[in-house]
Amino acid sequence: MQLVILTGMSGSGKHTAFKFLEDFGYYCVDNLPVQLLTSLVELAERNDSNTLVAVGMDIRSGDSIHLLRDVLAEMDADGKNYSIIFMDAEDEILLKRYKETRRNHPLAGGDRLEKGFMREREELSFLRERADYVIDTSHLLTKDLRGELQKILVDHSEYKSLFVTVLSFGFKYGIPADADLVFDVRFLPNPYYVTELRHMTGNDDEIQHFVMDNDTAGEFIDRLGGLIEFLIPNYIEEGKNQLVIAVGCTGGKHRSVTVANRLYERLSSGDTYGLRIEHRDIEK
Repeated sequence: MQLVILTGMSGSGKHTAFKFLEDFGYYCVDNLPVQLLTSLVELAERNDSNTLVAVGMDIRSGDSIHLLRDVLAEMDADGKNYSIIFMDAEDEILLKRYKETRRNHPLAGGDRLEKGFMREREELSFLRERADYVIDTSHLLTKDLRGELQKILVDHSEYKSLFVTVLSFGFKYGIPADADLVFDVRFLPNPYYVTELRHMTGNDDEIQHFVMDNDTAGEFIDRLGGLIEFLIPNYIEEGKNQLVIAVGCTGGKHRSVTVANRLYERLSSGDTYGLRIEHRDIEK
């Protein structure tokens, strides 16, 4: 039997994750009382040793969530095969999701939502520390979440705990609030002032040649790529789950897109992290 304990913060996407687990052939039980976990495992093992079972256990269990420490210790002693997936997200993202759904946080009571999240993190800290996989859904699209779960549970490939997003943007529209690292490429040649190039974007060859056809641009890409390649393994060791690298120019259409594409190509060879690219303002 393969058991997955799905846990994590309220609003982190556990409900969506359960749908994907069902698609992967898992028998899913959400909000199972802690006291019944051992019985469920024994029943599943008696019926079929190849059964795939996913159990949702989180702060909805109330004070009994702390009983899970002892239950897991017993399962470890009995040699049970299980893994823990902890779903997480930044507090600002969780707050936004809760406000959109207008739901009450189970630990907030009469206090603000922020207090509920703080209490929940404290209550679930032991599970996050024990987790085999921590998935930060702050900036993951639904398809990205499915892909991460498939890597872990279906493909059994090495899980990449750090997800890197290379993001181009225009300073005139504001610096991305979720950016970890921000780089200003407004020192590079600007195609906007060439009439026949103005309507194009950094995805077009003509723009790429215009922006990169100088020693300064090439040296910048080399130095930036080297810096990021140095930082990534240190971020992974520190336990960081998300890294957003924002590259900005004036309008977010030409220079930033070009440089973001080149950086993405440079980082694509890495096999210890997930990677995606996004052009926030390219259509503006």
